[in-house]
Amino acid sequence: MPHIIVKLYPGRTQEQKQLLTDKIVEAVLETINTEETSISVAVEEIPREMWKEKVYKPDIISKENTLTKKPGYTMD
Repeated sequence: MPHIIVKLYPGRTQEQKQLLTDKIVEAVLETINTEETSISVAVEEIPREMWKEKVYKPDIISKENTLTKKPGYTMD
C-alpha cells in the first residue's frame, strides 16, 4: 500500500518516467505514514487514439467520485 498507476501518452523517455516515479514516491513518503518498501508505481503508456476508451471513460467518467484532481478537459 499504496500502488500508484500513471497513465499517459507514449513519448516520454525512460529517464523522465523514472524521475516522475521518484517524485511520486517522495511525495507519498512525505504525505502518508508508510514505508518506501510498501510503495509501488506503474507507468502505462496509452496511445492518444485509445485514451477515451481505455482511460477517460473507465477511469475518469465512471469513477468521477473517486477523483481527487479532475481533468480540465472533456472528450464528448
